[in-house]
Amino acid sequence: MPKTTRFSRLSLGRTIRREREKLGLSQEDFAEEANVHRTYISSIELGKVNIGIEVANALAGALGMKLSELVRKAES
Repeated sequence: MPKTTRFSRLSLGRTIRREREKLGLSQEDFAEEANVHRTYISSIELGKVNIGIEVANALAGALGMKLSELVRKAES
């Protein structure tokens, strides 16, 4: 049986925020790049919402990485 990870919407949100800030992007610029609303970015980064695979993939792309890489970072 695979070992469970500490992956959650909160860990994903924190990872997205950390990676966005590393790139020097504001929430507004990041939202535009990912084609989602800025307030939605805020809710995601705070772990308040569950996001679908397509939005997660768009966010990863806006961060310049594959979705699998983003998830891996959020798991650690």
